[in-house]
Amino acid sequence: MSDDVKQPAQPGPETAKNSAEAPKGPVEASKGPAVAAAAKDPAAPAKPKRFSDILVRIGSGAVYLVVMIGSVMWGNIPTALMLSVASGICAFEFYRMLRRDAKLPNELVGIVTAVLYAPVALWLHLGGMAVLTLLLMLTLLVWYVFYQRARITDVCLSFFGAIYTGMLPASALLIRPVLDEPWGGVVLLIVFLSVWLNDILAYLVGSAIGKHKLAPKVSPNKSWEGFFAGVLASMLTWLLMLLVPGVTIAWWEALTFGLVCGLLGVIGDLAESRMKRNSGV
Repeated sequence: MSDDVKQPAQPGPETAKNSAEAPKGPVEASKGPAVAAAAKDPAAPAKPKRFSDILVRIGSGAVYLVVMIGSVMWGNIPTALMLSVASGICAFEFYRMLRRDAKLPNELVGIVTAVLYAPVALWLHLGGMAVLTLLLMLTLLVWYVFYQRARITDVCLSFFGAIYTGMLPASALLIRPVLDEPWGGVVLLIVFLSVWLNDILAYLVGSAIGKHKLAPKVSPNKSWEGFFAGVLASMLTWLLMLLVPGVTIAWWEALTFGLVCGLLGVIGDLAESRMKRNSGV
């Protein structure tokens, strides 16, 4: 009986050849041209995206510029209102980012304090800001004692968030009253413009000719070419201080302040990128 059992036929060379030449299905066939096109020009889909990013940057920058100029040139109260709104939005985004990273910050205390820094800086000046910072620290310590889920890292992050998003922007209100109207607003506007142009020129130049990565592990899109362009833009913007009546500053001092302002702007951008990367945003 064993002689009657037929063994399955083994595929010969002809069978393998025919199977290799078998026509592909419609789905597989449709993948061929797309994959080939992507292999030939992998950067092709990125061009429209990059162009749209530039348009978004320009549009958002234009809106920000109009709001900034209108508020700063209008007076102290509109400037404080603009900074309070901006600080509140930034603080909300900052604490929401921490929540995504499994942190437990005190959003209520942090956001309220960030919003209060601008009016306190306007009416109570540097001393009032120091008192508000002390109250922030004491409030967070009380919260830490009675809220058992809070960790000391949550206290530190809550404190840092209010300082980072509230106190730093509000410090601009210490500059505006230095000169009479409208020149105090012009000085503050030049400072803001130096930061804004630093970011925009760094992005545009880096997107166009950037080849050498500035900090690839922190922000892969930033380049040394964009860095130097942004810092140069900040330095040149600070030369406008020489045209403001009442400002006694030498040209080399203006360039030095512009250099410092540009460097701090880059450090701020890299720090923000590091925060987003750690939080998975």
